[in-house]
Amino acid sequence: MQAAPDAPAPPTTTEKLAAWGVHLFTASGAVVAVLALAAMAREDFSSAAVWMLWAFVIDSLDGTLARAARVAEVLPGFDGRRLDDMVDFLNYVVVAVVFLLATGKLVSFWWVAPPLLASAYGFSQVDAKTEDNFFLGWPSYWNVVAIYAWVLDVGATATTAWVALFSVLVFVPLKYIYPSQSPVLKRETIAASAVWVAVLAIACAWPDSALSPWLAWGSLLFPVWYSGVSLVYGGLDRPGRA
Repeated sequence: MQAAPDAPAPPTTTEKLAAWGVHLFTASGAVVAVLALAAMAREDFSSAAVWMLWAFVIDSLDGTLARAARVAEVLPGFDGRRLDDMVDFLNYVVVAVVFLLATGKLVSFWWVAPPLLASAYGFSQVDAKTEDNFFLGWPSYWNVVAIYAWVLDVGATATTAWVALFSVLVFVPLKYIYPSQSPVLKRETIAASAVWVAVLAIACAWPDSALSPWLAWGSLLFPVWYSGVSLVYGGLDRPGRA
């Protein structure tokens, strides 16, 4: 008679503290969101943009930290994915749309509806992330749209047109790279995104500098590269396609 396998050892106190620490790090993104909104209320859009980028950094790191700390195994009663989705919707969608409105980048107040409703749909999809670790549909990077509209001083009509386009793309089943879990060019994507955040943060922190527009325009190389790689390696999702 074959002996039953030993039961896994219960998580240690250190492992639990590490897991809770990761969840706290993820939740800190909500605090950053409020700081960004408070900066907008003061019309300090430079600080608001930097806080929005800091939220992007938190979101870029927390998944890797969660896997390293095995949070799902150590704290099975706490849903880290749900926490992450709530904080991401707040930062990537709500804060970003308020930023677009506060900076006068929408032709009408009613244009807040398309990105909010489209992203509510996108975040709620069971297959929002594919089995091969791509985002399915445009991943609601409204913070990126909002920051570029402000730092590059894009007009309200042009910005609204981009908002309309990306709202539609949320529903189009194109596959976009999921940087921290990308099955292709993962290291290159992470390295490029780190440089991109740093360059764009400098442009936003000193918007009146003569160097700021050059840095902002130069930083667009990463979104263009990201989109190109996503189209080449992701493309249109088709059932049964490897």
